[in-house]
Amino acid sequence: MRILVTGGAGYVGSVSVERLVEAGHRVTVLDDFSTGHRDSMPSGVEVIEGSFADAAVIGNALERSRTEAVLHCAAKSLVGESIEDPAAYYRINVSGGITMLDAMRRLGIGRIVFSSTAAVYGVPESSPIDERAPLRPINPYGETKRTFEGAMAWYGSAYGLRSASLRYFNVAGASATNGERHDPETHLIPNALSAVAGGPPLTLFGDDYPTPDGTPIRDYIHVMDLADAHMAALEATAPGDQRTETPLICNLGSGGGFSVKQVLSAIEAVVGMPVPHSIGARRIGDPPVLVATIDRAADVLGWRPNRSTLEAMIGSAWAWRQRRGGDEVPRS
Repeated sequence: MRILVTGGAGYVGSVSVERLVEAGHRVTVLDDFSTGHRDSMPSGVEVIEGSFADAAVIGNALERSRTEAVLHCAAKSLVGESIEDPAAYYRINVSGGITMLDAMRRLGIGRIVFSSTAAVYGVPESSPIDERAPLRPINPYGETKRTFEGAMAWYGSAYGLRSASLRYFNVAGASATNGERHDPETHLIPNALSAVAGGPPLTLFGDDYPTPDGTPIRDYIHVMDLADAHMAALEATAPGDQRTETPLICNLGSGGGFSVKQVLSAIEAVVGMPVPHSIGARRIGDPPVLVATIDRAADVLGWRPNRSTLEAMIGSAWAWRQRRGGDEVPRS
């Protein structure tokens, strides 16, 4: 299959590109490199620099690559930034996404897999969360993801677009080639590993939640398992496949949860060193527990995570950091 991966030089996108190439697909990457890394691309992959939100750029990328399906990983994705600058999030994640859908429609490309997020649920009424739970995002980031899911559904009704929206929970871990690097880094495991390696001490946002150890519980999924789900979802968007006759929505997690303190204990066991940390104030809107049900992905896509233990995720992330030479990895 000829696949265009937007945001293919980012953390999630680059690992998915790896897996798609290994599986024999012809992959083109579109990335503006605002947060992506050129050195994450496997050899033989065509890379086009630019934004999916630019009509000329996305049209050229789709046409030049003779794309059959799109894996849409590119987005603005920082919760705090989305609250401070919602206009940028609506402009890129929603308006830019519509620009891309229109270019696809013009060129007769009717298959898309979308990187969505558990943030569409907001603060859930109960946990674990299944895909029928109310969508009540509490920040513009989650709201723009929910809005684009809806846009794809309407494009499906009107124009025959086949879509799969994959709602990620907490992605972690590394492949042999690509690891977790965000700019800025806001994720627990890489920040904890950075603290172990001599970076700034980690701040835990609250230890007075109604959980067994007082820290929030989250569902973690290995980035390689996520990439496998992308491949399964792309196959499900094939013309005539009943799984995407209506828009497909699946949670992607491990189906279990770990508290922040459990994650730190696992890190200390893997690396053999303590994680320097302090306790800070709670963050507004952080729910005590966010855990996914993943039965739909198993039933519809035939997918289950097989690497998403804490030890596997932390071990792969730590090994990648060691190969890269520690903390300071310049973007090239």
